[in-house]
Amino acid sequence: MSSSSLLTNTSLRSRDVSLRFGFNPTRRTTHHRVGRWKSPEAAVIPSNHFPMRSLEPKNRTSVVDIKSLRLITAIKTPYLPNGRFDLEAYDSLMHLQIVNGAEGVIVGGTTGEGHLMSWDEHIMLIGHTVNCFGTSIKVIGNTGSNSTREAKHATEQGFAVGMHAALHINPYYGKTSLKGLVSHFQSVLSMGPTIIYNVPSRTGQDIPPSVIDAISENSNMAGVKECVGNERIQEYTNKGIVIWSGNDDECHDSRWMYGATGVVSVTSNLVPGLMCELMFQGMNPLLNSKLMPLFKWLFQEPNPIGLNTALAQLGVIRPVFRLPYQPLPFAKRVEFVKIVESIGREYFVGEKDVQVLHDEEFLLVDG
Repeated sequence: MSSSSLLTNTSLRSRDVSLRFGFNPTRRTTHHRVGRWKSPEAAVIPSNHFPMRSLEPKNRTSVVDIKSLRLITAIKTPYLPNGRFDLEAYDSLMHLQIVNGAEGVIVGGTTGEGHLMSWDEHIMLIGHTVNCFGTSIKVIGNTGSNSTREAKHATEQGFAVGMHAALHINPYYGKTSLKGLVSHFQSVLSMGPTIIYNVPSRTGQDIPPSVIDAISENSNMAGVKECVGNERIQEYTNKGIVIWSGNDDECHDSRWMYGATGVVSVTSNLVPGLMCELMFQGMNPLLNSKLMPLFKWLFQEPNPIGLNTALAQLGVIRPVFRLPYQPLPFAKRVEFVKIVESIGREYFVGEKDVQVLHDEEFLLVDG
């Protein structure tokens, strides 16, 4: 091709591109603007685009089914020495929950360290749990986020892999207005059965009753995991709103004195049979008092530090921690051994003798 032809073709291509994007290069010689530049339609992408959007039903679980759950375990995620999930240990923990009466599990919640997972890990674990155990227990995936867009996308993925319900927290760190909270929850509630999680000590912002009232009529609203206390729980249950206690040390009274449907429990990772008894068989202040030292021990440091330490001492998970979590100190581990002996080793998960473990037996991974 001659140089003159090449220049001509290049000029024509440049002119075609220019015309497609709404301006004419011949106008550059004049000082008068003719019309307005117009954005090309192809550059406008709807903000609600989700690659997995489908008109097929993703979830056949009714909200009524979720509302009836009494014991929901916030299941622990165990790790291999390389920091990846130990699915063999996880499956064993899940089996123990099922045979001891738990009706639901939260996957990838605070206890399951969802905040330390990539979303690929998160959705994989939800899908694995549904695939292996979804016919025996309700799988509630923690797909909450402080970004509404991210929360919707993760929730769609969670329902696509079969979870029965979603757990949603209010936007943390950046926080938002009360109107923003309502809009955020209305957006995620559109995806399927949902439990709202209120834990101001972690998010830095309470979800007040006015917000819950505003979204309570949504057909996908299953209820609230409430950590503020029993007076708040009573306020909701008087209105007919389903509530799960988020505090193990209050859950007995929440259930039998303040109208809560049940509990989302950390302690049931360790003693699922006793927590089942506490939630299913009527008031039992003697059992509640017996478990109180365990409740207090578990939460002396932010959850799940105590639980991770306890499960390692019981020999049901490897003593591997994802940073920034580290095990409780030696003296506290000695206390746990005494608590187990007081309650009875037979009530705890696993079959090995409870051990104190030495500091060098714990492995901390940062990747």
